Amino acid sequence: MTGVGQRSLWRDAASRLAANRAAMAGLVVVALFAFVAIAAPILAPYDPAAGDTRNHELDPFWGDPAYRSAAFPLGTDQLGRDVLSRLIWSARVSLLIGFVPVSIIVTIGVAVGLVAGYYGRWADLLLMRAVDVIYAFPELLFVIVIVTAARGTWIGELGSGIVLIFVSIATVSWVGMARLVRGQVLALRGLEFIDAARAMGASDRRILVRHVLPNVLAPVIVAVAFGVPGAMLTESALSFLGIGIKPPTPSWGVMINEGFTLAIQSPWPVLMPAVCISVVMLAFTFLGDGLREALDPRA
Repeated sequence: MTGVGQRSLWRDAASRLAANRAAMAGLVVVALFAFVAIAAPILAPYDPAAGDTRNHELDPFWGDPAYRSAAFPLGTDQLGRDVLSRLIWSARVSLLIGFVPVSIIVTIGVAVGLVAGYYGRWADLLLMRAVDVIYAFPELLFVIVIVTAARGTWIGELGSGIVLIFVSIATVSWVGMARLVRGQVLALRGLEFIDAARAMGASDRRILVRHVLPNVLAPVIVAVAFGVPGAMLTESALSFLGIGIKPPTPSWGVMINEGFTLAIQSPWPVLMPAVCISVVMLAFTFLGDGLREALDPRA
């Protein structure tokens, strides 16, 4: 008689995540926005940078019938640019801002945390003092300083300022990931399975890659789920302040900045990108909470 095999931690976590309705709703919303971002050239009805002042400040389809057009279902901004097209293209920029810096943060933070936590002594002292120096600065203020200082340089011109935002967010935010991973490694390195692997002649590299890293992935995944919307919010704040993405490249933060001066006359060019930011951040929050519960061994 064959016994029922025990499920792995990851399969068990996946089943618990699938049972979490809020997390799955968040995953669906994130997947929908990702699809919109990827298919932006196909879905957007107009060029997001092309405007026509003859059709400026049109209301969305639920607005005043005298100031709306069937050709622009979500209206136009003060330069006559289609709001729907700009929202669609902004999804691509905002999600790119969310995922690329977080990928850099994970790469640097995990590497530093593994080395500092596993080797300890001088490596831990040196790396953690560097982390403490960066961690002492307010994160958003540090990003603003970096972006402002490098905005006129060659890196500030790449991709309408997108590359500079990648670098600035990653430069500031990797320290949190490093501290998280270091704490996990410190709790693991004295356990029996690590001692057993070392006694069997496993190299430090093999122990870190095959034994330590898989056991710290759960909190890293949760941190990524919360880090992506954080990076998107940082970009939106920078663009709202006028030091983020350079026009005419659209992003939700840029749209809020450009529509803010006319918000009293027509609030929709500000409210719609603000709603998009809120919905995506809420979706990632639900997904992050679900991942935290699903990957918690105590659950």
